[in-house]
Amino acid sequence: MPILHVSPANSERLDPDGVRRPIVTVGLVMAEVGKIEIDFHRHRKGQFLLVQRGALSCEVEGGLWIVPPRSAVWIPGGALHAVTVTGILEGYNAFVEPDLNSRLPEVCCAVSVTPLLRELLIRSASLPALYVEGGAESRLVTVLLDEIASARVEDLHLPMPFDHRLRRIVELMIDTPADRDTMDVWARRAGLSERTLARLIIRETGMSFSRWRQQLGVMLAVKWLAGGASIQQVANDLGYESIPSFVTMFRKVIGVSPRRYMTERHAGR
Repeated sequence: MPILHVSPANSERLDPDGVRRPIVTVGLVMAEVGKIEIDFHRHRKGQFLLVQRGALSCEVEGGLWIVPPRSAVWIPGGALHAVTVTGILEGYNAFVEPDLNSRLPEVCCAVSVTPLLRELLIRSASLPALYVEGGAESRLVTVLLDEIASARVEDLHLPMPFDHRLRRIVELMIDTPADRDTMDVWARRAGLSERTLARLIIRETGMSFSRWRQQLGVMLAVKWLAGGASIQQVANDLGYESIPSFVTMFRKVIGVSPRRYMTERHAGR
């Protein structure tokens, strides 16, 4: 299939459900600097979206995922989701017919991409939309499906609350990530008591307020680093007083330093 070029002025989508093949793979390029927002939508086929360059965020009912280079997001068929990209993005989309493989995740998740999986996506994207079934091309997409099903899940997920008061706090935090005010201050902004905010956010996300805010910071950091921001800039934008304190937080959550994490992300490009 031809590479799908997307720009801020043109965010038309491919209709994967209209292609009568079990797996449809297409390259994706956003070469212009700008912001692309594909509003909430759904399709019958599941979607496996690999990021080669840049980063994107994907919101599915109840959760937000950040996808850096060398990672992908799996969106089950029928799931309502929205995608946001800022800046340059290169990647591949594989749309998978439901029930092809029982090992495919039943819920949305971010996954790590092996070199083999990446090459299979690239190769399958060069196939005709209506590739010949029962031959070598069909066997190729079958191997691709097996690799998608066995991909390792990554912890780049942020549970999103449904309560409208919590959603307002979330929106403010995303807009002003350097704001390090206490939970009591955030509760008052939403017209809640501190105790009520603590109870609501645990009920709706399974996380404490501080843990949820920390995870949001990590996900924003991954997104900005993938977009080319320096560690110092990210630390400043998240409101940290020093780079070491930001690096310590990042290593605690992700397991490696921000520099090593992004080096590993770009090493396989």
